[in-house]
Parts: sequence; structure tokens; C-alpha cells
Amino acid sequence: MTNAILTLATQNEDFGFWGTMQENAEAPWSLAMPAIGQSTQCDPEQVRAFLDSRHGRHFADDVNNALFLGSNLQDAIDQAIQRWMTWSISSQTSKQYGIPKGLPYLTGFVVQAAIDEELTA
Repeated sequence: MTNAILTLATQNEDFGFWGTMQENAEAPWSLAMPAIGQSTQCDPEQVRAFLDSRHGRHFADDVNNALFLGSNLQDAIDQAIQRWMTWSISSQTSKQYGIPKGLPYLTGFVVQAAIDEELTA
């Protein structure tokens, strides 16, 4: 059995993570998908839903900020993951999105994006 995490193609080239990374999206996407999946223990479909969402756009902003400050691509993605995993869902965010309070921010929004995608399918 392998520990490889499947990297799925975006379904939203104009928005979310891919749209924010623009013409440079392929390399960061291929690094972010498995890294987020490993950190959150979420399925590739859930990670893709997150990266394709507006929260994926905000995650890409964090990656771009780290790149601007001089980090290489892998470090920028790792820093964004660490930041989002360190934050936790607040009471207000829990009420707004229905994500359990105290859950790591990244995990919560990966799962929430997947639920949103399923509800709109």
C-alpha cells in the first residue's frame, strides 16, 4: 500500500487557488493538493473543493505572501498550511458556517467546501 495522495485537476481555473495563482498555478497546485490532504487527512475530492473555493483563494493569498517575502514554493505552501492548521474555528465562524468550534481552520474549511460542493451538485 502506498502513502501517495492523489492530485486531482482543478474544476475552477478562473477562481479559487488556481485563479489566484494564475499562469503559475500548475506547480503550486501539484504541491498544495497532497500537502493539504496529508495535513488534514481529507480526501482529494475534499481538498480540491477547498482549493476551488473562495477559501482556496485566501489560502493562495497566503502562499503568494510567503513567496513575496522570499520563501520558495514548497516552503510557502508549508507555511500557509501551518498557519491555517494553527488557527482554530471560533464561535462566530462556527455559527456562520456550521463548522465545529475549535477544529483547525484548514481542516474545517476543507470539509465545509466539500459539503458545499455536494449540496450544490
